[in-house]
Amino acid sequence: MRRALELAAAAPATGDVPVGAVVVDAAGEIIAEGVNVRERDGDPTGHAEIGALRGAAAHVGDWRLPGCTLVVTLEPCTMCAGATVLSRVDRLVFGTYDEKAGAAGSLWDVVRDRRLNHRPEVIGGVLADEAAALLDAFFSAQRRA
Repeated sequence: MRRALELAAAAPATGDVPVGAVVVDAAGEIIAEGVNVRERDGDPTGHAEIGALRGAAAHVGDWRLPGCTLVVTLEPCTMCAGATVLSRVDRLVFGTYDEKAGAAGSLWDVVRDRRLNHRPEVIGGVLADEAAALLDAFFSAQRRA
């Protein structure tokens, strides 16, 4: 999570929401990283989780990521929660909860929906205060601007 927080802290320089993500393999090694790039790239799918999952798939040479953990600073949205399920990661770890759009327990619970064929373990609230502080500072600055 510390590395994901470092990545998130760099995002505001591009005008993007400070969210960072990493994918860790079964040995505990970071195999991919991602940051929000929606503003920078003009890409509605440019979320940190998507970038990290794409990078991990390229690293292992397969879209299936068993044994891997997705670590992200903010609870995933529905798109990212769906991608998490589809990638077959074993675990999702996230920082702060997203009461407005979270899809890992807050607003929806896509990742644990019993109707889907894969349900990763979910651990939320890891370094939540630090992740929330980055978001609060970013949106405060946006409101002032």
